[in-house]
Amino acid sequence: MIVETHRIGAQTRGDCHIIDMTRPIRDVLSLGRVRHGTVTVFVVGSTAAITTTEYEPGLVNQDLKTCFEKIAPADAYYQHETTWNDDNGHAHVRASLVGPSLTVPLVDGRMTLGQWQQIVLMDFDTRPRERQIVVQVMGKGEG
Repeated sequence: MIVETHRIGAQTRGDCHIIDMTRPIRDVLSLGRVRHGTVTVFVVGSTAAITTTEYEPGLVNQDLKTCFEKIAPADAYYQHETTWNDDNGHAHVRASLVGPSLTVPLVDGRMTLGQWQQIVLMDFDTRPRERQIVVQVMGKGEG
């Protein structure tokens, strides 16, 4: 069994900024030896999330943001903000709903994503951030 760990940095704007991470993840996977196994993608931090979606402008620039605003409105009352005297309670709730990680099967050195399925980083915080994404691959090489 081979375990490889890679890190990818991503600059975000916050406020439900969604970034397609599929290519950077593929790029780091191409540097490794694992051909068959699993890829875990994890974002470090409690106000961002990782998931899959079709990365198209209407969905990532408007529809998802509208959805999250209905589920966890930015202007609602959050005890977190009272506790810490900040403004990002909604960001923590949104990130908790989506989750910080995703696992994708790796077959013949390729992630098994659908044609219209991309891996995305969602940053819900109220300010720009430098995010760190950990990509860990476990499996076997050729043979």
